[in-house]
Amino acid sequence: MRWGKFALVAGLAIWTIQFARTPLSDDAMDSFLHLPDLVFHEAGHIIFSPFGRFITVLGGSLMQVLVPVVAAIAFVRQQELFSAAICGWWAGQNLIDLAPYIADARALQLILLGGHTGAEVEGHDWEYILTQLRVTHLDHQIGMTAYAIGLLIMIGSLAFAVRFALREPESE
Repeated sequence: MRWGKFALVAGLAIWTIQFARTPLSDDAMDSFLHLPDLVFHEAGHIIFSPFGRFITVLGGSLMQVLVPVVAAIAFVRQQELFSAAICGWWAGQNLIDLAPYIADARALQLILLGGHTGAEVEGHDWEYILTQLRVTHLDHQIGMTAYAIGLLIMIGSLAFAVRFALREPESE
């Protein structure tokens, strides 16, 4: 079991390096995790819809990040710290997944779920969010910040995962 955990961490470390090499790239959205992340994103719009338009729109990205955070908290409560660390990695990956979307608020060139760009369908979530906050001009900086925080969370989570795997007895 211990070596399986180290293999998982090694695989996620390689994947983290790949994400690190392509900041704000659409490649993040080509990852196989993008589609499950997208399910939570779209569900967030529905779940947060009773709270007004702004929160409904923000709710997609919020839910996308909250699901792995809630899973991590559940694992912490069960004292499954290695699993919590892996969920932490997933939360960071979600920030990296969102970063190009955030950075596209002005350009609106990202291909959206329906196959059209934001420019072709009158904008997208982050164009609306940043416009409402009057910080659309900061889209690249906010996207890059989400990317950097996501990458730091991923690296930190992997360090914790190694630490927790090392605590485990060899026989498990």
